[in-house]
Amino acid sequence: MLFLERSYTLLFFMDTNSLIFAFFLIFTGAAILATLVLYTRQSLLVAYILLGAIVGPFGLKLITQTTVISETSSVGIMFLLFLLGLNLKPGNLFGMMRRATLVTVVAAICFMLLGTAVCLLFRFSLIDSIIIGTALLFSSTIIGLKLLPTSALKYQRIGELLVSILLFQDIIAILVLLYMDILGTGRSHPGWFYSIRTIIALPCLLLVAYVVEKQILFKLFTRFEHIGEYVFLLAIGWCLGLAELGGMFGVSHEIGAFIAGVSLASRPVSSYISQNLKPLRDFFLIVFFFSMGASVNFHLLPTVIWPVLSLTVIMLLIKPIIYRLLLKSINENKQVAWEIGVRLGQGSEFSLLVGFMAVQAALLSKMGYLCIQAVTVFSFILSAYIVSLRYPSPIAIYKTLRQD
Repeated sequence: MLFLERSYTLLFFMDTNSLIFAFFLIFTGAAILATLVLYTRQSLLVAYILLGAIVGPFGLKLITQTTVISETSSVGIMFLLFLLGLNLKPGNLFGMMRRATLVTVVAAICFMLLGTAVCLLFRFSLIDSIIIGTALLFSSTIIGLKLLPTSALKYQRIGELLVSILLFQDIIAILVLLYMDILGTGRSHPGWFYSIRTIIALPCLLLVAYVVEKQILFKLFTRFEHIGEYVFLLAIGWCLGLAELGGMFGVSHEIGAFIAGVSLASRPVSSYISQNLKPLRDFFLIVFFFSMGASVNFHLLPTVIWPVLSLTVIMLLIKPIIYRLLLKSINENKQVAWEIGVRLGQGSEFSLLVGFMAVQAALLSKMGYLCIQAVTVFSFILSAYIVSLRYPSPIAIYKTLRQD
């Protein structure tokens, strides 16, 4: 008791709104919880999410201002997609995207209809049900790629298929967000302007990436490749620069970062950049998962617990089955199809974004948003555990499955 009193006295004198204090809590707390999690053979992602729930605004309230943390965490997603792009040759990527188009579109329709039907059964309003069903059709880019080994040849193939599906989902997500913006504002002309801008933006971004990489970056990397610090700095600048340009053009920062990575994939320097950026990526991803746990109001969870459990089961069981059937229909290997389905069996960071935008546009109730948040977090935790228990991954529970 005396220890707790002294701890709270110490916290009283600390600036709990300080970013340094927030990072202290995140990384010290994550180290402690991660130790406990590893002893119980759980995924490390569970530790980061639980920590956010414990010390966040709906827990002990040690961190109440999560806006800066959320913005900081998004950098991790950009680096994740940048590193992914570094391992994908453009020719292979476009070939896979052609194959994955039908799978992604049909799967999206199935999941949206299924999620909407379940929400209607639990007496959500029609608009809430449609938005929840739409939000949960996406799978997590972070979980899918964070748990995917890149060293084995087999997983390069799975990775290409996985990325193709996730990229198409990102495009669907952007269209959904644009449509919600039109509905929320009631002003169709600006919305259509942004829609047209987004359609034009992607080819423009690809052209800029191609020209700058060929005319400037390639020459700089060749000239100063012996200075590792410069190569590292130039790679980060290119990743964040194209991400920001993507945001200005109307597509997501993440897509801009991915294109930046793909533009360098065929260069010898890509493997050096990939190895040296991984620690920086992991730093920001820990912050991302913390912010996710901190965003869920677990006190209100009992009010939506049954629809949350039902939708989580659909994420974990029905998603893999549908993906397996669809991938087999394009002559994909049965084992590969099933593994990809399991790796895509969760909600997405885009699910949270769609829910947030819908609430901001007064299209979704707070209970509907809580449902999206809870299903996404639960499916993240359970899906990560299932994948790390059954398939090779960098954070696999068993040594025989641990691959990077």
